[in-house]
Amino acid sequence: MSEVRELQDVYGRRYRVGESDRELLGRSRTWITWLAAAAMLAAGVQQYGFGALVPALTRAHGWTFGEIMLSLAAWAACQSGVVFPAAWLRERGRLSAPAAMTAGATLCAAGLATLGHADSLVTVFLGYSILGGFGTGLVYAICIGAVLAWYPDRTGSRAGIVSGAFAYGSVPFVVLAAAVPSVRPVLLDVTAAVVLVVIAGAGALLRYPPRHWWPATPEPRAWALDRTHNRRPALRHYRPAELFRCGTTLALYVVVVLAAAVLLFDLAYLATFVAARSGPGLAAAAMASLAAATGSGRILVGRLADRLGRRRILRFALLAGGLAQFVLFHSGEHRHAVGLLLGVTLAGLGNGCCYTLLVGLVREFFGEESAAQNFGILYTAKAVGAAVGIALAAAVVTAHGFMGAFTAAGTLSLTAAALSGRLSRPGRPKSLLPTP
Repeated sequence: MSEVRELQDVYGRRYRVGESDRELLGRSRTWITWLAAAAMLAAGVQQYGFGALVPALTRAHGWTFGEIMLSLAAWAACQSGVVFPAAWLRERGRLSAPAAMTAGATLCAAGLATLGHADSLVTVFLGYSILGGFGTGLVYAICIGAVLAWYPDRTGSRAGIVSGAFAYGSVPFVVLAAAVPSVRPVLLDVTAAVVLVVIAGAGALLRYPPRHWWPATPEPRAWALDRTHNRRPALRHYRPAELFRCGTTLALYVVVVLAAAVLLFDLAYLATFVAARSGPGLAAAAMASLAAATGSGRILVGRLADRLGRRRILRFALLAGGLAQFVLFHSGEHRHAVGLLLGVTLAGLGNGCCYTLLVGLVREFFGEESAAQNFGILYTAKAVGAAVGIALAAAVVTAHGFMGAFTAAGTLSLTAAALSGRLSRPGRPKSLLPTP
């Protein structure tokens, strides 16, 4: 093993050099990407597959649409709320990656099994919303943190692969749930078993590098000055306690709230909206396409953001997501299958990609020292978005129908696009000219 040294660049960032990924892991760090992606592939079924289960749950138990949707909102709140505590505990050595992933695997499996066998809403809230939400949040925190730690030089593209897998995993589940609704309990039991094995297996092999680890190439101080790969470094490192002392945090938090609200609205309501007009077949195709477009879009956006700038790509993504809501309503209302699938693709490429961009924006705005924890804090905006996009949307659908709901969703996304244009790095002076 080479001599281990710690270097510092002109921005104050530290780099631990001298240990290769093969020396630490016994293989390339690409191994970590695929382990994290496999775990996220399994964990995402609870979010992206839920909409396909709603019609079967209402028929089987007589629960109202609003009651079932509240369980998804509670799940999203639990899932997003556990990401910061998990990152905080892991960075302090109180929670190992394998232990967190094993716990996450067990809770995710419990959440899925609950949806297959629960005969009361209380059981759904306890098993799916709370246990399943906490389990998914643990997996999400550990996998995103692993990408941040092992790919400090290529965060955007690798985060895109891992977060994209979170959406991809539900595609076969959505298709099967729509094709054979009568075997829902069996399908969920089998899915729960697969999820348990995949996440626990990936977690047993997942490891983190030493703090501030840097790969053998590129040379870190040269990389720090290379505007091709390191476009806008943070002006200083912000600890979690300092995050909300700057205006950029609040603006970025609101953007994530609005983007999350629109994405969760589509996940919660699109299948029911389409099924009532065009049947369950097209509804399943729409949900599967939404998950596939979101997964593909996150990979594409992760690569483009490193080259073109995250704020610019974020603005275009939110604009696409806003336009998609109007396309979805018009196409669904008039039973235009091609237009509906186009709208679904825009929605997936738009609001569904914001979490991938958030990973890079956190590092760009607030530095690398506490990147995983700072991401966890901003990710809690998803819980607020769930209240807006699922709970409040139910009242809008009841009072104004789906036209009012899709119009409101499109407006929220366009508002987020406008607000994203005002984001700037904290600590940046408003003017380089002296005050007269």
